[in-house]
Amino acid sequence: MRIYFDNAASTPMSDAVLSVMHQHLKASFGNPSSIHADGRKARTVIEQARKTIAGYLNASIGEIFFTSGGSESNNMAIKCAVRDLGIKTIISSPLEHHCVLHSIANVSKFSEVNVIHTRVDKKGRIDIAHLAELIKENNTGSMVSLMHANNEIGTLANLKEIADLCKEHGVLFHSDTVQTVGKLSIDVAETPISFLTGSGHKFHGPNGVGFIYINSDNIIGPYIDGGAQERNMRAGTENIAGISALAKAFELANVELEPRKQHIEVLRAYLIEQLQANFKDIQFNGDWEGSFLYTILSVSFPATSKTDLLVFSLDIAGISCSGGSACSSGVEKGSHVMGTLFPDQDRKTIRFSFSHYNTKQEIDILIGKLKEIL
Repeated sequence: MRIYFDNAASTPMSDAVLSVMHQHLKASFGNPSSIHADGRKARTVIEQARKTIAGYLNASIGEIFFTSGGSESNNMAIKCAVRDLGIKTIISSPLEHHCVLHSIANVSKFSEVNVIHTRVDKKGRIDIAHLAELIKENNTGSMVSLMHANNEIGTLANLKEIADLCKEHGVLFHSDTVQTVGKLSIDVAETPISFLTGSGHKFHGPNGVGFIYINSDNIIGPYIDGGAQERNMRAGTENIAGISALAKAFELANVELEPRKQHIEVLRAYLIEQLQANFKDIQFNGDWEGSFLYTILSVSFPATSKTDLLVFSLDIAGISCSGGSACSSGVEKGSHVMGTLFPDQDRKTIRFSFSHYNTKQEIDILIGKLKEIL
């Protein structure tokens, strides 16, 4: 039996979510754009899912649009804001997910967009004073793009503080919340965000389906052209089964949020305790004792011949984890996050990320395997 500690990369679907997906794969085969009974049935499934997502975010149903996942949603927010909303300056950070960093880099090649990075400290925390300074200096035609939780080290940004700062100065705010929706409560009525993104496979839904929240004040056109699906905002026949399963997973994640969180926090604390008790020179990356996402623990081991291939050694031992960002899966290469925070540090970083399916027994097995390897 394998042990899975890579939930920041993707999560297993529950039986309840699989059941919903299977049900609609069989029964909801009509095209939602068709006006006949089967089409109307499929359309009802999608609109009910939209209502579910909107409800837990405290958004209007007209502000939720389904996509293929976080990367498409983030690309859409950034590129359409530049194209349609006159954005000339993007304020971001060097620690963003590649889908944000690369989107910003590419859009700046084809548009006259000035890209500015706010300072971050060694724990990956945004320098709010510097961000405020940048916003005040660039408060015309500007957008801030900062992730809620870093996917590699788990450091949390203060979403409300940043959102309020942006609103005060009339600046748009896009946040990559892929790691946090379904794990932390977000109320867009209380937190003025322009664009917010989610991906089903991060909260025990299916791969290949996600959503974007677009505040109704921001009128943008579609990112993918074609038909009039998603209220003219995303062409292409909808993934009915995926959308229904996404909504079920999001519902369960929110209904069970507190017990899941409490369970995972105990596991994370236990792993920290066991690592410190059993290994020398262990360090933890990010704001691991302060403002952190409870599902992620980034661990720094001293560089030796044994730690060089630690991810692969653990894989052979039956334990899945990550060397940093999962978007480099299968390729052991340097993390841009670690490279930014610790450019001269010669250590090995392993990311362990948890779900409510993990147990203390699995952590005991992990510690035992680490002892054998190291």
